[in-house]
Amino acid sequence: MPLSPSIPLRDRIGLLNRHHRDMSAQDILADTLSGRAGKVALVSAFGAHSIVLLHMVSEIAPKTPVLFIDTLMLFRSTLKYQTEAARVLGLQDIRRIEPNTDELLVRDVDGLLHQADPDACCHLRKVEPFHQALEGFDTWITGRKQHQSSDRSDLPLWEDDGLGRAKVNPLRDWSAQRLGAYIQDHDLPRHPLAERGFPSIGCEPCTFRPTPGLDARSGRWPGQKKNECGIHLPLPAKSGRTQ
Repeated sequence: MPLSPSIPLRDRIGLLNRHHRDMSAQDILADTLSGRAGKVALVSAFGAHSIVLLHMVSEIAPKTPVLFIDTLMLFRSTLKYQTEAARVLGLQDIRRIEPNTDELLVRDVDGLLHQADPDACCHLRKVEPFHQALEGFDTWITGRKQHQSSDRSDLPLWEDDGLGRAKVNPLRDWSAQRLGAYIQDHDLPRHPLAERGFPSIGCEPCTFRPTPGLDARSGRWPGQKKNECGIHLPLPAKSGRTQ
């Protein structure tokens, strides 16, 4: 039975964390996609290990909406991989989310905003269109994992996204080795850049191989005080235009 929306979100999240505490990722997903969590979307960057979660969902509910944010600055190999993965897995509702063209012409006409203000660039090209795409959904599924960075080391299973929705991280405690084994065991296609040593893949101008010995996301925005694009952070009160 779905959890009643009359139950405060904080209480619903507490119930779901207790209910799913000892379940496998597959069982958590099956229960989430059964209607218990309302209308659900999977959010995927089609990155290094995204295929694991995509495969699980494809086996449970292949018509689940998959929100793929195309910032228009992604690697060409990511775009090709997204198409291949969707075909191989039989996913039936891939929704490519792009930034607003008019906003790009006003706020990043030369495509160099990422150099001057990477946070503003992420907000324009990723955060704003993503939250518009989330309208109408009650819950979203993410592929975040605790091993990826120190900021994610205490990642919970279920959490409040800060905008009235529940968010679930079913692979939160999976290691890179376990993810790799799953991909191999199920003979799943790998992202070409993952094969070349990129454990975390975002936009082309801001993604590099991580420094040996540092966490998986250290190759994202290296040298800057930034390790999140912003879709997992609280939205500012107003998203006004950059000056």
